[in-house]
Amino acid sequence: MLSKGVSPTAYTFGVVMKALCKVGEVDSACSLLRDMTKHGCVPNSVVYQTLIHALSENNQVNEALKLLDEMFLMGCTPDVQTFNDVIHGLCKLNRIHEAAKLVDRMLHRGFSPDNITYGVLMHGLCRMGKVDEARALLNKVPAPNAVLFNTLINGYVTSGRFYEAKDVMYDCMLSIGCAPDVFTFNMLIHGLCKKGSLTSACRLVNEMAIRGCEPNVVTYTTLIDGFCKAGQLEEASDVLNEMSAKGLSLNTVGYNCLICALCKDEKVNEALEMLGEMSRKGCKPDIFTFNSLIFGLCKASKIDEALGVYRDMLLEGVIANTVTFNTLIHAFLRRGEIREAFKLVNEMLFRGCPLDIITYNGLIKALCKAGAVEKGLALFEEMMRKGLNINNISCNILINGLCRVGKVHNALEFLRDMIHRGLMPDIVTYNTLINGLCKMRRLQEAWNLFDRLQLEGIRPDAITYNTLICWHCKEDMLDNAYLILHKGVENGFIPNNVTWYLLVSNFVKESAEESQTFSSDLF
Repeated sequence: MLSKGVSPTAYTFGVVMKALCKVGEVDSACSLLRDMTKHGCVPNSVVYQTLIHALSENNQVNEALKLLDEMFLMGCTPDVQTFNDVIHGLCKLNRIHEAAKLVDRMLHRGFSPDNITYGVLMHGLCRMGKVDEARALLNKVPAPNAVLFNTLINGYVTSGRFYEAKDVMYDCMLSIGCAPDVFTFNMLIHGLCKKGSLTSACRLVNEMAIRGCEPNVVTYTTLIDGFCKAGQLEEASDVLNEMSAKGLSLNTVGYNCLICALCKDEKVNEALEMLGEMSRKGCKPDIFTFNSLIFGLCKASKIDEALGVYRDMLLEGVIANTVTFNTLIHAFLRRGEIREAFKLVNEMLFRGCPLDIITYNGLIKALCKAGAVEKGLALFEEMMRKGLNINNISCNILINGLCRVGKVHNALEFLRDMIHRGLMPDIVTYNTLINGLCKMRRLQEAWNLFDRLQLEGIRPDAITYNTLICWHCKEDMLDNAYLILHKGVENGFIPNNVTWYLLVSNFVKESAEESQTFSSDLF
């Protein structure tokens, strides 16, 4: 165009900019704005609006604000939608205070914010948990619609403030003649189901019909999910029947709720039948469907069938995730089939699925249980190299493994490394080490560790006291065992059946006379 001596117009630049923004080349479109003046072209409102919209969508809100200022300087008038674009961009970045200021600026310049303006700002406030501020803003809206009320209701429901959400519908919406729609009811029903108030949720579904608002798939799916989570499968089935009677079909989310509940209730055969029903009705299962079934089958010790479902999943084109593999790997580990578990680890890596902390912890625990502590330590080091966030569970597994094979010295060194890495040992860590030291007849060191954990603000539990009492009894140090008991009682420890059995049986063994004295002292 330029080579033929034809000068582009503002309209031409606008078309090119819009095309560039559409393919994500927002910076290139902004560069064209600077080229316009070189060609004697003055940007118009449409050009600015195109760029401001694209920049706001692209989270480049500072640039969008600069162009909005430039727009006024160039004598171009933005419309309400231009302001809405920037307000939306600010709210997306949680810059709510700036968005509110821009609304004030709109009013100052004579622009009237519309319901979209208020809706975007209210949504941003609710997302940040500032629901009361959103309600105050709603009170300023001249003619609020159902969308604005729904935004506020959703904010209250998300914040767990259900009764206030209900008040918005009954005291605000209906009082100004704004009819609640299916979205209003669905949000309230979701809030009730979340609270476990399923009877009230069902009443609200009935109210929908009275108010001429027909329940949809989302309504029934929410109810089914609520009943499934409460373990009320019969009631969930009744809702499904009611839904079917109205000609509505369950979607993947609904089927997943039922399949997951059936698997948790150990009704895995019924869950598999549900999968068949899904296929017959043309409803495609997703990763959640298959993971629920694999979990249910593994829980029922039907690992071969679980592997069959895993293979069917791959044939369906559903990609296995870490949860899929972890479920299968842990099932093999529980059966002591470490070799099979590692075969799945290799497949997991082959399919580009990363091992997480749960995978590693399961493998390390199985190796330590089998006495292969060195291999467990090697996996731990691999975890460290990969930058995974090591937790107390990982460390406690290895400390337990080292103590089991008598490597208490190494376990204590590992404790020091653990603290050096910024991990704080817990009562499980200390109980394991105290038991390990006691097994090696190093009772004084166990006692020192017992003192140390209390200095670190960790409260000894029944396992701590019973372990020390048990080993002091085994070493015929009954006076010390008696002192441990008294020290524990002073610190709020309530002796349990194990404690009494250990002490009484050992005192009886020592002498009937001493046992009688002991009982007299206690009671």
